[in-house]
Amino acid sequence: MGEPFTIVTLASSGLIGLTITAFASLKGWQGWLELKRLELSRGRQDPRSPAMDMIDMADLKERVRKLEAIASCVDI
Repeated sequence: MGEPFTIVTLASSGLIGLTITAFASLKGWQGWLELKRLELSRGRQDPRSPAMDMIDMADLKERVRKLEAIASCVDI
């Protein structure tokens, strides 16, 4: 008499565990999708910082200086 009750209890516990896991996975998936949406919407704007602009400007100045030195036949 106890065996059917045990089977029903185990089956319902498994079903409850599967349901909880499915809901948690769905919530995580929705959070991941929202994160990707935010990354895509932020990607449309200019993601560069002022520090990156300063580094690029310094790099360009260095290149121009080297090209001017080459043009005037001066060894760097």
